[in-house]
Amino acid sequence: IRFPYPFQWGRPRFNAGDAVAVIAASFVAIIESTGTFITASRYASATPMPPSVLSRGVGWLGVGLFLDGLFGTGSGSTASVENAGLLGLTRVGSRTVIQISALFMLFFSVLGKFGAVLASIPLPIMAALYCVLFAYVASAGLGLLQFCNLNSFRTKFIVGFSVFMGLSVPQYFNQYLLVSGHGPVHTRSTWFNNVMQVIFSSPATVGFIVAFFLDCTHSYGHSSVRRDSGRHWWEKFRNFNTDTRSEEFYSLPANLNRFFPSF
Repeated sequence: IRFPYPFQWGRPRFNAGDAVAVIAASFVAIIESTGTFITASRYASATPMPPSVLSRGVGWLGVGLFLDGLFGTGSGSTASVENAGLLGLTRVGSRTVIQISALFMLFFSVLGKFGAVLASIPLPIMAALYCVLFAYVASAGLGLLQFCNLNSFRTKFIVGFSVFMGLSVPQYFNQYLLVSGHGPVHTRSTWFNNVMQVIFSSPATVGFIVAFFLDCTHSYGHSSVRRDSGRHWWEKFRNFNTDTRSEEFYSLPANLNRFFPSF
């Protein structure tokens, strides 16, 4: 039994290059976590998330990263893609279930033998679970395309090109790193190399950057772009109070909305 405590590995040290690399990793985590938030809301049969709720979730990720640095963990915090897929698999969207599960995780985190049991699970079993859970997450993202006009050649090009680049560019970066021991961006600035490797090794980040750039530049001034992209479907959910169900779905427990309000 071992209880973690702040600064258990010694005094913190600051390095500007490492800080920039962590900022890039946090940017990647924000993009991937945003997709996880949206997936969880869809599988929980909730209304589309207002931007203020997304911002609140990203802010709590920042709090988690601060605690990770305080306790000296080996990695940062991000939203669990697997749990979002588990939500779609079990159809259990109760917040109470998640809170009880979190308490179990906190309790077992101090028991080293419990971690050993998890580490002893064969990798093929974990891979099979990942195939099912990630399939639910991917299908939730593809389901959003129903709001777009898929008969538009502009939409077809953006979707196809962003998916292709999101799959091929990270594969190239990871394979290059595995063969040569360093990424394809290999300059004298180590922090810059790490930033490029972190950003372009994430399929979701690469796909998002490409899709966002093309959506904001390719035939943007055309009159049919707004209708074909499906943006008009989300206008009524831009503010928290425009839908009466938002309070039910996205209000924080223990009356925390007083300190973390949504707009």
